[in-house]
Amino acid sequence: MTSDLQRIDTDGSDNGAADPAAEKNSSGSGVQAVPYTPADPDAPHVRTARVTVGAGDDRGVLDRPWASLGYDEINWTYTPQGRRTLGTIGGFAETPYHVRPHYVFNSGTGLGLPHWGSGNVYHEDADGNPFYDFTIADLTYDTIVGAGHHPLVELAFTPRALVPDRAKEEFAFESSPTLYSEYEAGWWSYPPKDYAKWGGLVAALAQHCLDRYGEEEMSHWLWELWNEPDISYWRGTPEEFHDLYEVAAKAVRSVLPTARVGGPTVTGGDKGVTFLRGFLTACSERDLPLDFVSFHTKGAAFSPWRTYAPIGAPAPTKQSPSMAKMLREIDRMLAVMEEFPAYTGLPAIVDECDASVPAHWGIYDNANFAYRNNEYYPVFQAKLMKKVLDLNARHAAQVAEATTWSFSMEGERYFEGTRSFVTASRIEKPLMNAYRAFAQLGDRRIGATSDAAVAVDDLTAVGAGLAEEVDVLASRSSADGRVAVLVWRHADDQYAEDDAPTVVDLQVDGLTPGAWTLQHWRIDRDHSNSHTVWQGVGAPQDPTAEQLAAITQRQGLERFADDARVTADGGALTLQVQLPLPSLSLLVLVPGEGA
Repeated sequence: MTSDLQRIDTDGSDNGAADPAAEKNSSGSGVQAVPYTPADPDAPHVRTARVTVGAGDDRGVLDRPWASLGYDEINWTYTPQGRRTLGTIGGFAETPYHVRPHYVFNSGTGLGLPHWGSGNVYHEDADGNPFYDFTIADLTYDTIVGAGHHPLVELAFTPRALVPDRAKEEFAFESSPTLYSEYEAGWWSYPPKDYAKWGGLVAALAQHCLDRYGEEEMSHWLWELWNEPDISYWRGTPEEFHDLYEVAAKAVRSVLPTARVGGPTVTGGDKGVTFLRGFLTACSERDLPLDFVSFHTKGAAFSPWRTYAPIGAPAPTKQSPSMAKMLREIDRMLAVMEEFPAYTGLPAIVDECDASVPAHWGIYDNANFAYRNNEYYPVFQAKLMKKVLDLNARHAAQVAEATTWSFSMEGERYFEGTRSFVTASRIEKPLMNAYRAFAQLGDRRIGATSDAAVAVDDLTAVGAGLAEEVDVLASRSSADGRVAVLVWRHADDQYAEDDAPTVVDLQVDGLTPGAWTLQHWRIDRDHSNSHTVWQGVGAPQDPTAEQLAAITQRQGLERFADDARVTADGGALTLQVQLPLPSLSLLVLVPGEGA
């Protein structure tokens, strides 16, 4: 869930007081007190780059931080579009994804709305005795598991029957036709009034899922308490949260002794740092179960956030997501984990890791959200995942998952600009193809460098946004020896243009001498880009069957060139790739003359 009203400031803070421990962060950054613009918009373009890949330089298992997604609207999991989206990803994914929807414990009718949902599990009879309805939970988890994924169960939020009296006394609410009631407006964010009943609810869900899916499937699930309790999604104290975590973790473990439980899923701002440190302290002092540590980061909250402008109006100020801000926040959170030796080795789950907030707003709210429709976003994601791996190399604490809070939005216009994998009529956006490219990477990471890459060794030196770069991530498959190389050109400026491509000289060493087959896929304006095709047929909001067919035919990951036979003389191969801004090439070398 985005940090919504707490993130309107252009500096990206969550309005919390500065954390004195922030100076201990190796990035030297508290929150980024600069606008979300490029570090140097007048910097010259990268004209040439040299990329070197060592096919025999084995760097160990290639971690796959991209293998997770999440979303607010739990009830859209099992709509036809939701099912198809999860199934599409499950069909090409090289490993099961963790899927994290919100609102499983919220009361409601099950009608999905943007940024809202309800699992409607908890109820009480006239005497106050709890009983449970797992209808929506079953639909949700059946769909996730059926698509080949595993749930990350977010234990949130407070059912209406457990809302404390103080919520009804202190929560300011004015009735409006656009809001159902005080409950939807915010009562759900209060701590439950009865922690024993809460524990019973958690245990009942765990037992029901165990009975339904079995122990082997459940061994892959993650269990997490709440969402962003350092801001308005938790209207209690940190101490109350610690108490609720103890109840929740023990309830899950009472049913599944080997279940993996964790938290506290805080924001990336200063309040999140303080809350995370307090949570880890409480877990340590109380010896509470803790199997992973979770936190979030966002790259931008554009200012003004919503413009209320005429349809099609340009952004009043051109702004872009800041990957530098995201990396600083991740860097700082990993440093907090490292203050606790007992928890340093736990996986860090960045289970909302997104370029901008909120997910359900688009180009009609602020034209700066346009990047979500086009080639900019998939290239951004490729670069982000590689930079996360770079941060891991600098830390004892390690990011295991960097979750995109992207799924699908029901009822939107074509290319609305929401943070999603698909748009209207289930058309797949270019973002989907970044994840298709990730899926083609092998299980072993191999050495790869670029002389035009932006390093993350000193995050104080990169400014508000990462400069234009050419960077690379490469792998080798232990099963068949194929070598996969992701190489991209990108800058943290969605408005940057360049008529000329960057010429990239790519050398691959350490290959078995002899014949190889070269496969080449591309994401750019003209390849793997349903948005460009939609624009090309007139950007219709009621496309004909022929127009839809033309768009969907081009929505997948597309070949840039026909397969080619190449020869690795002496185990080395030299290629040249030309990259427009922005773009990504996936080059796969398959041993032998036939793929």
